[in-house]
Amino acid sequence: MSELRFTVDHEWLRQDADGLVTVGITAYAQEALGDVVFVQLPEAQGYAQGDEVAVLESVKAASNIAMPLDGEVVEVNADLEGSPELVNEDPLNKGWFFRFRPTDASAVAALLDQDAYQRLLKANDEA
Repeated sequence: MSELRFTVDHEWLRQDADGLVTVGITAYAQEALGDVVFVQLPEAQGYAQGDEVAVLESVKAASNIAMPLDGEVVEVNADLEGSPELVNEDPLNKGWFFRFRPTDASAVAALLDQDAYQRLLKANDEA
């Protein structure tokens, strides 16, 4: 498994050898949401960074998933349609949302690494 990158919105990204990037939410985010009961996945098309691409509904709240970088969604995790609880049970593996081809593959490296994400969580806890 290649190194994960993170966004300030608590999404994780993993860039695979084929250049595609898999996206999900972090354990921190899924714990804050509570039990996920519904996932609306994105259409396979191009999106700009920041576009709303997916919606999660949990017992606590609804949350939007934003496109982390410019790119084209090429695959969605259809398993979530019938089993949204995978987001809670295995957020870093079976609970992924979609895969996309970034417009600029090098932009993934500019996102938060594990250490920077841990500092973000610590700052959130102290706030």
